[in-house]
Amino acid sequence: MEQDFFEQRTDLSQLNEAVNLIKTTLGKIIVGQQDTIELLITGLLADGHMLIEGVPGIAKTLTAKLLAKSIDAQFSRIQFTPDLMPSDVLGTSIFNPKTADFEFKKGPIFGNIILIDEINRAPAKTQAALFEVMEERQITIDGHSFKMEEPFVVLATQNPVDQEGTYRLPEAQLDRFLFKIEVKYPTLEEEIAIITQQHQQKTTDQLVEVSAVLSSQQIIEMRKQIRNLHVEPRLLEFTAKVIQETRKNSSLYLGGSPRASLAIVNASKAIAAINGRDFVTPEDIIRVTPSVLRHRIMLTPEKEMEGISPDEVVAQIFQKIEIPR
Repeated sequence: MEQDFFEQRTDLSQLNEAVNLIKTTLGKIIVGQQDTIELLITGLLADGHMLIEGVPGIAKTLTAKLLAKSIDAQFSRIQFTPDLMPSDVLGTSIFNPKTADFEFKKGPIFGNIILIDEINRAPAKTQAALFEVMEERQITIDGHSFKMEEPFVVLATQNPVDQEGTYRLPEAQLDRFLFKIEVKYPTLEEEIAIITQQHQQKTTDQLVEVSAVLSSQQIIEMRKQIRNLHVEPRLLEFTAKVIQETRKNSSLYLGGSPRASLAIVNASKAIAAINGRDFVTPEDIIRVTPSVLRHRIMLTPEKEMEGISPDEVVAQIFQKIEIPR
């Protein structure tokens, strides 16, 4: 698909400028992890929640906090623990003796960018409290509904190796995350750069160096632009074929839902815009699909024992299906 075949219909210059500014700002502190940063920005512009998974000490929480700091929006952090109750997240009704009535005191979920640290440490009832707010952008308490202000994004971190005091996230909740982003160990060169940078740093507060480069209103406007990007019917069909293949693949016990199909299309539009294009290419779909599917599809017990990863199954599916050109 040739880029010059299409006439540029949408002016993405402001969006590209803002994205490059965020990447540069985060790149001053976070060494490497360009893929993680790009996917986080993609998810933000695609109006999706993101699950960030990686071993301790590889700057998952710091990266999420830096992204939040680069946006002029209300940021809230919730540390999930085994004794955390739903009311600790959503809020609770408190009796006011002056008015002789109950008043709702909002919990930390009310914000624009919500960082949930170690999401898999809270029990099932607290996880279930997130179902409505993640999907419908509202919570219902005592018969009253409270809408979240736009933008509303949940960034959640979890540790894949720590089993002590953790709970498996329900499939229904995992399906509400647009992406599962896997953060890898740094390379030798990146680790040397991290140590050198920390050694030379004058202050221990890395967040001081980051200032807001985007407002909430700008993000809302950019999301509108992205929703209007062009996607050819054959690419929509290609996406549907990929998801259909996950449902009949012999390596998988659970395939992708229609929500996964929509997530691929929305994320593809966002990554196309980030790359300065107002149309989606097959490469955009291939780029985002592993992050959209890795937490939604479930391997059969036999394949799990063989050590096959969801990403490998997705790669095999792309080899089976003809990629439109």
